[in-house]
Amino acid sequence: MRPSVLGSAMRPSASPLVSRISMLSRPSHSSRRCLSHQATATPAPAPAPVPVQPARAISQLLKWKPEQNVDNVVVHGYVRSVRGLKAWRFVSLADGSSLDPLQAVIESGLAEGLTVGAAVRLTGSWVASPGAAQSHELQVREVKVLGSSDAKTFPIQKKYQTPEYLRTLPHLRPRTPLNALLLRLRSEAVTSLTQFFARQDFVQTHPPIITSSDCEGAGEVFTLNPANYTAGQPGKESADSQDSFFRSKKYLTVSTQLHLEALAQSVGNVWTLSPVFRAEQSDTSRHLSEFYMLEAEMSFVDDMNSVMDLAEDMMRQLGMDLYQSDTVKSLLTRTPHFGQDLAPAEEVDRRWQGLMQPDWPRITYTEAIDILKQHKDKFEHKPVWGAGLQSEHEKFIASTVGKDRPVFVTNYPRDIKAFYMRPTRGPGSEDPSRVTVDCFDLLVPELCEIAGGSMREHQLEPLLDIMTRQGIIKSPSETASEDDSGNGLQWYADLRRWGCPPHGGFGLGFDRLLSYLSGVQTVRDIVSFPRWYGRCDC
Repeated sequence: MRPSVLGSAMRPSASPLVSRISMLSRPSHSSRRCLSHQATATPAPAPAPVPVQPARAISQLLKWKPEQNVDNVVVHGYVRSVRGLKAWRFVSLADGSSLDPLQAVIESGLAEGLTVGAAVRLTGSWVASPGAAQSHELQVREVKVLGSSDAKTFPIQKKYQTPEYLRTLPHLRPRTPLNALLLRLRSEAVTSLTQFFARQDFVQTHPPIITSSDCEGAGEVFTLNPANYTAGQPGKESADSQDSFFRSKKYLTVSTQLHLEALAQSVGNVWTLSPVFRAEQSDTSRHLSEFYMLEAEMSFVDDMNSVMDLAEDMMRQLGMDLYQSDTVKSLLTRTPHFGQDLAPAEEVDRRWQGLMQPDWPRITYTEAIDILKQHKDKFEHKPVWGAGLQSEHEKFIASTVGKDRPVFVTNYPRDIKAFYMRPTRGPGSEDPSRVTVDCFDLLVPELCEIAGGSMREHQLEPLLDIMTRQGIIKSPSETASEDDSGNGLQWYADLRRWGCPPHGGFGLGFDRLLSYLSGVQTVRDIVSFPRWYGRCDC
């Protein structure tokens, strides 16, 4: 027996329900004298059975603290651990809704099949717990094993397992408490963003995944071929031949921006959250080959500040929506043992606080270079106007200019940015050796760039000029209907031929944002099934 842990509530002879039934069934002295009269009386109706409670999430049960014991409570979950005494088993049950497990107390005779990893349904009484771990526990009277598990071979154990090891088990990794928490964070973030754009009257759209072009022109695209295509094999069609599946080369998209521009000319402001793909042979903690991008496009805007305001308001609202949620509270109040692979909770809290602050700093690329030159001895790569900002530069700008707040860096040199960006106009743009474009990168401390956007060149002639110079199109006079190659971007130029208003937009690395806000040190651990150079498991 376990009197110190179970208390009188666990002993059948002392169960409140049993005691009440015993008292009702034991006749008193006066009632025994009337037994002969009662023998012929109509029997009293049996008490109504206690209704079975609907199954509850473990997170709900852990917050439920009734003053009285509640019978017929049902919970579903997976066995995280089992420890036992001679007559009792103490089961830690998890269902992904909470970092903390539920403790269930089960008689040994009912515990058959309760092994680590098993999927079970437990029914019992929710009672105050004499232990310190949680206020209440489930005293189980019925066990149903819904999915058995061989504990000896189950790879996910209660002991510490490194992120590197768990990445080799992407199909089972989501069952761990942290990864379940990250899945909930992702879901809540999507809900918040969807509600934000709905309030702003943006239309959610679904641009294509298969495209005819490399949106950003970096050449880091995956080419799409049928499974039966073998390069160089006699008799097999070439990927760019007229006989191929799509009659020309097609790719997995690296950005939905170009198609969003077309959709914005239909319904106005649009947004999407879509998977994108990049064949970048990079093995850093910030890069994946498949990841999610949130992209938005605004019509009839002529000032880049409007685009930056949207990005800032969106992220600030996300922070305000989620900061008080149970999921974020769990991230910020976790034990050091649980969060040993994450950024310190105090650092993660500063990130959330910075996200919710107003008036994020905005500086130009030229101003950023001037700041960096004042500290050039700190950098391996010397800051030079006309070159891209290195990771060490971005971290310095984010930490010194923004402190804990994100920082917008605007107006980068035209030669290091994409063809579709509109050249900067107005004062300061007269120097032909320092032509810039209306664009921005959004930098956050530690993680660096997390979003980027620009005003798009909406006038036909300037766009045709740069597309021709860069070899993107063959002839400025050719339209999409006259282009039979299937590989060009004539259709993108066509958008400017017939009623194209000023417009701009941005793209946010959704997985990077979640990594930043959760404290996960590598973006590979924020994605359930990560794909990167050399790895694509299951």
